[in-house]
Amino acid sequence: MRTASEWKDYKLIDASDGMRLESWAGKTLCRPDPQIIWKTEKKNPLWRSCDAIYHRSDKGGGSWEFKKQLPESWKINYGELCFIIRPTGFKHTGLFPEQAVNWDLSRKMIKEANRPISVLNLFAYTGGATLACASAGASVCHVDASKGMVQWARDNAAASGLSGRPIRWIVDDCKKFVEREIRRNKSYDAIIMDPPSYGRGPSGEVWKLEDSIYELLELCVNALSERPLFFMLNSYTAGLSPSVMSYMLAALIKPKFGGSVSADEIGLPVEERGVSLPAGSTAIWKSSETE
Repeated sequence: MRTASEWKDYKLIDASDGMRLESWAGKTLCRPDPQIIWKTEKKNPLWRSCDAIYHRSDKGGGSWEFKKQLPESWKINYGELCFIIRPTGFKHTGLFPEQAVNWDLSRKMIKEANRPISVLNLFAYTGGATLACASAGASVCHVDASKGMVQWARDNAAASGLSGRPIRWIVDDCKKFVEREIRRNKSYDAIIMDPPSYGRGPSGEVWKLEDSIYELLELCVNALSERPLFFMLNSYTAGLSPSVMSYMLAALIKPKFGGSVSADEIGLPVEERGVSLPAGSTAIWKSSETE
């Protein structure tokens, strides 16, 4: 497992009985996580005195119980990157901290390429990967179906001092956007995909990962440049194993561009336990240029 262990402003303090106890720049939140099926003793007093706890509803969704007054939003830093954190009605905060391992890897590959790199970031959410790539000197096309998420990402770029970087902000269905880019003969040196398990596009288009991912990957290969650098696929779907993701990338990209494929779980270190919490999987195709 590759763990995001370089955080200073974020900590996964403990994990037990379906819940995470986290510190976000000093604000302690308690949130559900279906991966946490163990029921170890909750010794840390912050379990009882956290600033806010998210309660699931039997009817779906849920709501936050704020035990202490918190600002509507606050900022958290990862190196020189700055993100706006805001507890949402769907338990999320606007950031997946485990993705920091992929931000670091993307930055490293872009910097070491020593040439202009264009990145297509699909299902780009609030822009963690977008900002990481832009800060490394890449031009980035950021695509997400949610207008609110794209605005949040733009706000994160401003907070990080990256508003002046070459970033295109696109609100669109990812598949339709890639199809149009291919018709326009637009290509990219790197593609990052962080698709949801299930979702809807701006016109109500249904997205279900297992049914749609191979077709989308196949399409995206046609949007790679003649000299691509990397292709990164993330998944939070338990049924899509790292091995399956690795096989798909290898089958679609290696015959055309060579290179190598790796895949693994990504996760977060649990401060109280000395273990790591799995938080999804990433498969990465890298060109021979990165070796």
